[in-house]
Amino acid sequence: MLSYQHGYHAGNRADVLKHAVLHALLTEIGAGPKPVLYVETHSGRGRYDLTGEQARKGGEAVTGVQLLQAAKAPKAMRPWLAEVDRRGKTDYPGSPALAQALLPPSARMVFFEKHPAEFAALAKSVGADERVQVKQADGYSGALKLSPRAGEQMVCFVDPSYETTRDIDALALWTPRALKRWPQGILILWLPLFRDGREAEFGEYLGGLEECIIAGARWPIDPEDESALEGSAIVAFRAPPAAADTCHAIAASLQSWWPAAFGNRAT
Repeated sequence: MLSYQHGYHAGNRADVLKHAVLHALLTEIGAGPKPVLYVETHSGRGRYDLTGEQARKGGEAVTGVQLLQAAKAPKAMRPWLAEVDRRGKTDYPGSPALAQALLPPSARMVFFEKHPAEFAALAKSVGADERVQVKQADGYSGALKLSPRAGEQMVCFVDPSYETTRDIDALALWTPRALKRWPQGILILWLPLFRDGREAEFGEYLGGLEECIIAGARWPIDPEDESALEGSAIVAFRAPPAAADTCHAIAASLQSWWPAAFGNRAT
C-alpha cells in the first residue's frame, strides 16, 4: 500500500529474523556457480537511518537489532550482525542493501517500489551501482515480466507490508504464477506471524505448493503491547540445500534467545 513506510519499523524484531535469514540465503546464492538476476517486489528505501525521525518515532529497533547488539547475540546471528555493525546506526541495511553487499559483480538486480518517497530514497541509496535498476512500478506484475538470461539464476524476494488481508490474497494468487514463470527460480517470501494465527492457513498453502524451507520464530508479547505481530518467518522455494541448516539455526536461536532477552514475559 502507498501509505506504508518501513522507516517507522526498521530494525525491529521482524526485521531481525527476516534480514538474518536473507543474509544467509544470499551469501550461499552469491557463492554459487551461476550469475544471478535478483529481483525485489517491495524494496522500500533500501537502507535506514536508525537515528532519524521515522525510526525514533517508531522506536522498534530498540527491541530488535539494538537489543541484539547490546547483548551477547546467538552465534547464528553474528554474520548478519557483522554487516549491520560495519555500517553503523545511520545505515541499517534493508534487503536491497544486503543484496548489493552480498551478490557478486556479475549479478543483475531490479528493485521495485511504488511509494513515491520510498522510491526516491531507494534510487538515492543504490548510488552508482551499475548492477542495479530501480523501477517505480507494481512489483508483482513487473517481476513476472522479467526473465533470467541463459545461465543466470533467477532469485526473487517478496516482502509486502501485510497491512490488510488483501496482501495475503494477492501473494496467494501470485506465488504459483511465479513458480511456474521461473521453473528453476529461487523464490523467497517474508511472512509475518500474527497473534490471531491468520497466517497459519496461508503458510500451509505455501508449504503445499512445493517443497520449501520455512524458518520462523515467535517472540514473547508484553500484555500491554497492542501490536498484532508476534513473529516472523521466511519461506524459501528452491533455495540452496546447503542454506537450510543455517536458516533453521537462525530461527531456532532466536526462538530460544528472545524469552531471556525479554525477561521471560508470558506470551
